This record gives sequence, C-alpha cells and structure tokens, in this order.
Amino acid sequence: MIDPRRLRVLSALADHGTVTAAAHALYLSPSAVSQQLAALEAETGHALLERRGRTVRLTAAGSVLAGHAVEIAAQLERAEADLARCSTGLVGEVTVAAFATSITEVVAPAVAALGRRAPQVRVRVKDAEGHTSARLLLDGEADIAVAVEHRDALASDAGRLLHAPLYEEPFDAVLPPGHRLADKPEVDLTDLRDDPWITPWPGNPVHEAVVRACEEARFRPRVECLSDDFSAVCALVAVGAGVALVPRSALHGIRPALTPAVRPLRGPGPTRRVFTAVRRGSEGHPLLRLALAELRDRAAALAG
Repeated sequence: MIDPRRLRVLSALADHGTVTAAAHALYLSPSAVSQQLAALEAETGHALLERRGRTVRLTAAGSVLAGHAVEIAAQLERAEADLARCSTGLVGEVTVAAFATSITEVVAPAVAALGRRAPQVRVRVKDAEGHTSARLLLDGEADIAVAVEHRDALASDAGRLLHAPLYEEPFDAVLPPGHRLADKPEVDLTDLRDDPWITPWPGNPVHEAVVRACEEARFRPRVECLSDDFSAVCALVAVGAGVALVPRSALHGIRPALTPAVRPLRGPGPTRRVFTAVRRGSEGHPLLRLALAELRDRAAALAG
C-alpha cells in the first residue's frame, strides 16, 4: 500500500522542482527526501523520477501519481474539516498569509473582530508578497492566503486551491509637488508618458498592473526607482523622483506629507483584485469558515 506521507514528498518535489527545495519546504534533509522517494518507487513498482545530473524530474508515472496525490491531499483536508465540525467549541489556530496592505486594512481588523467573537481561536499572520502566500498554503504553512490576481499567478495550484474574490480597488496617481497636473481633478494616464516612474519590483503584482495599464495607454513607463514599500514609493514621489500609481487602500496609512497630490485616473484604469485561497477540501473547516467570514466583512467595510 502507498504511504500517503510519501505522496506529500512527491508533491513537494513537483511543486519546487529540486530535492533540496522540497526538503526545505518539508523541514527535512535532502537525503531524507531522497529516501522517501526511493521508498515510494519501491512501493509502487515504478520509476517516478528521472535523474539528470544533479537535478530530477518526474517521469510519466511520477506525474500520474502526483496528480492522484493532489486528490488524496484534498480528501484528507475534507476529513479534517468533517472532524472539526464534530467539535462543540470554536477552539484552535488559523494561519493567514497576506500581503502588507491587506494585513493593515483587512486582516488585522478581522483578527480583532474574531478575537471578540471567538476568543479561543488564535490567528497567526504571515506577511507574504507576490506568490509567496500561495506557496505557504501549498506547503501547509498557512491555512488561508490573501493575494492579488495577476497574469503570472502560480500555475501549479490549479485544482489544488479554492479561490474566492475578496475585494477590488482602483489605483490613484501620486504626483510630486508642483507637478504640471497637480491641480487637475483627474489625471489621464497618457499625460504621464514622459515622466520618470516609481514602481514596485518586477514580480510584484502591482508592478505588473502598472506596466500593463501603461502599455494599454500605448507607452512603456520609464521606471527609475523601485520599491515594494508604498511609503517609500510616496516618499520618492514627494521629493520629485517621479510619479507613481498606488492602490487606493495602500495610501490610507501614509503620512499626508508624503502624498502631496493624489488624483484619480480619468476613464478606465488598473484595478487591484484581491482574493482569498484555501487548500481544496479544507473550505468546510469551521475555523476557516469563521475566519473567511470575518475577512469578507472587513473587506466589505473597506469597499464601503
């Protein structure tokens, strides 16, 4: 019989691509991972890995078994959720992985509300930008991910994670003092084509959204400064280093002195769409349902 614990090792290898990375995700040594995979090959009677120098890749049989591992993992999540529903009290721990702005605007208020509603539930929060939240979810280091949709979303989570929209928000233009458009009630994106730009680093969903919006306006932004911290972005705008597009909620906690001119965009502009994700099969867990409900309530208040 196949040991399901070894299937998790196979899934980690499929996700991370190397034995070393899979070992790191599983908190095992590379040799332990190799031993588990060798034992799995012995159990199944199939070669699951094709070794090429220092790297390995899944064989056809390995890919088939990895697909079954996804379904088995989801069924185990459902089993845990069903057992949790048998419990009479809301007691336990939920880990949320989210990006910084969503922690400030949505997650932290939801944690406070959940603490009042179910004081025996402990919520742990991990700051995770970009794809990191989905990876923490797949690796079992988080129960809920709060992330931003964008075109380079993690491909390997298809069928493994259950997504639900949480909120969406527009981007505003942030202009330096004395900028020629600072007195305008709205800003046309094409009027910023010749300005230097400040954006998050490539790979950050906001960077991709800004670049895509500019390309749709028929220009490529001349990016001169890069920072994933929106306070730093606004500080650079305030000293005249360039212009920026910033998601509206990210401006809420920034000192007014760092946002001398914030203007909405004229016409359709980029939108940051935020979603929650859980491992498929875990959505029925009562603690996760409670935490997700609080996140949705806070997101609705933010939108309002």
